[in-house]
Amino acid sequence: MIFEKLRIFSQNIWKNNFIINTILEVYADFDIIFIQKPSWHLIHFVPSNLSIKDESLMGIISHPNWLIFAKLSTSSGDHTRVAMFINIRLSSFHFSFHKDIIDHKDILLVSFFNKGVMYWLMNVYSNSSHTAIKYFSWLWQETSIFVIAYEILLLTIISLSAMIFLP
Repeated sequence: MIFEKLRIFSQNIWKNNFIINTILEVYADFDIIFIQKPSWHLIHFVPSNLSIKDESLMGIISHPNWLIFAKLSTSSGDHTRVAMFINIRLSSFHFSFHKDIIDHKDILLVSFFNKGVMYWLMNVYSNSSHTAIKYFSWLWQETSIFVIAYEILLLTIISLSAMIFLP
């Protein structure tokens, strides 16, 4: 499958499962959905190797027609604030999550291939403390990775502005 335009929708859902379920159903014809502040909930209790008590498996709501990309939380209160849903019909593009490049709870970086070209998608949550912006500033000062991240961010913004308002 080769496509010319992506239909992307982006929404801050304020940790509301009803909103995310509605978005996944109503925007089923879209290709990609960026979510900010997804709701984390208990999926299941799993046996623990370290304790007699079972451990909680937490996650973001799932849907059979969407692939989910989100960073797993490392502690109970440190959940990621961004998620990306990829329509299952695009699974042949082999989307890849790049926590190795940017590992931050407010930034999600994903790549995919189309017509032999690699494309990048970035979902960024901007809170009142400017956590993601400060992280980008740190990357700029401390590493050369920011150049890559900045170029990806610019491409993402340009792509979003060109694709989100498709007829």
